[in-house]
Amino acid sequence: MPIYEFKCQDCGRLSSVFVKRMRSSYRARCQHCGGRNLKRTVSRFAYHKSEQSILEEHGSEPKRLEDYKDPRQIGRWVERKFSEQGLEVPEETRKMIDAAREGEFPEPLKDV
Repeated sequence: MPIYEFKCQDCGRLSSVFVKRMRSSYRARCQHCGGRNLKRTVSRFAYHKSEQSILEEHGSEPKRLEDYKDPRQIGRWVERKFSEQGLEVPEETRKMIDAAREGEFPEPLKDV
């Protein structure tokens, strides 16, 4: 069950067409302007990275200023620093890290 992508020659936007079988006939129509002047394009594909490949690519410490805004990077750095010192992450800190990973920032940081 392929999904084909077409570029509308009238409005220039991409449209996707779901086809039940590869050999099935279909009549593609632009999802945006309704035009039929479409040209089939090479479809993009998704590549999902594992957490391990992200760590290998970016390391466990933030490299760019934007990385400091990523709660996953901040939490990993804090966890690593505690581990390097041979300490357990305090329960309150653990809760803040987990909340930040879910998108909720601690009270002192909400207004920053």
